[in-house]
Amino acid sequence: MSVKLAVIYYSTYGTNHQMASVAVEAAKAAGADVRLRKVRETAPEDVVAGVDAWQAHAERTADVPHATPDDMAWADAYLFSCPTRFAVQASQMRAFIDTLGPVWGEGKLANKAISAMTSAMNAHGGQEQTLMSFYATAIHWGSIVVAPGYTDPAIYKTGGNPYGYSHTQGQPLDDAAKASIRAQTLRLLDVARKLSA
Repeated sequence: MSVKLAVIYYSTYGTNHQMASVAVEAAKAAGADVRLRKVRETAPEDVVAGVDAWQAHAERTADVPHATPDDMAWADAYLFSCPTRFAVQASQMRAFIDTLGPVWGEGKLANKAISAMTSAMNAHGGQEQTLMSFYATAIHWGSIVVAPGYTDPAIYKTGGNPYGYSHTQGQPLDDAAKASIRAQTLRLLDVARKLSA
């Protein structure tokens, strides 16, 4: 069966968008039905416009649809990606998650596979805690957490984070990083297939 995967991200300057795009390519190559969705920007327009890189990224991704609760109800599996902010999800992602009460209340998030990725400015900038904040929410939903663990050699080549791929801002999204993201995505799809069987 074809897994329906929602890849939902927030990206200020483009890193998490790139990470999400690698996951989308891997999932499509594996036969999944994929929706790439960004969460809405909650920062004021003048603040975004005041930072050239932020504004440029917003313009480059203007055609990416916004995530909705319907995307969550549609999907069999979720892959989230957003920067860490003080060791939790960026507020833009949290604002989206806080709209999901009605679909959660209807049980439409339960028993679905979920995994997450993140980034921060330094290697110990709260990435693991941010990933765990996603998973704490998933547990409330009744979703099934599918962290990559140490299930693929690619994980070790990017720092060995078993919770989910985490990127250090300013470093290139190189072949090793892409391999780690692909491994996480394929594991998520594999578990989602088993859950849906």
